[in-house]
Amino acid sequence: MDKLAKRLREDADKIDASLSPQFKERLRASLENVSQERTPAAPARQSAGFWWASSLTGIAATLAVIVISNLSLENPEPARTEPPAQQFAAQFDWRLQPAVLTQTLEQELVAIQSDLRKAERVVRDDIDQIVVDLPPENP
Repeated sequence: MDKLAKRLREDADKIDASLSPQFKERLRASLENVSQERTPAAPARQSAGFWWASSLTGIAATLAVIVISNLSLENPEPARTEPPAQQFAAQFDWRLQPAVLTQTLEQELVAIQSDLRKAERVVRDDIDQIVVDLPPENP
């Protein structure tokens, strides 16, 4: 660590960090012309009457919405549900069979990656075709 610190110090000593007289003058002028900006005073707090008025308005609006929604309800019929049809159960053969690997796992991984790249290419081509076929937007 000492070698690194020593090397950093040596490299830092080689850096020319002097400022030109023109830059020093512009910097001094900028600093002299900057005045501290003051933020405007915070507005006076609203009175308690305003708070009460806004709270009562909110409560009245809430009650109005509840009353209107309850008056507009006519006795709706209860929803009726039926059990789902069992049509999908017969379409699938759910008997499981153990996987038989004809290749090593590495070869299977390479084959799957290749299939994914092909699928990605097909999807990208389809998206490009869809984008080309889109009608132009009317502003």
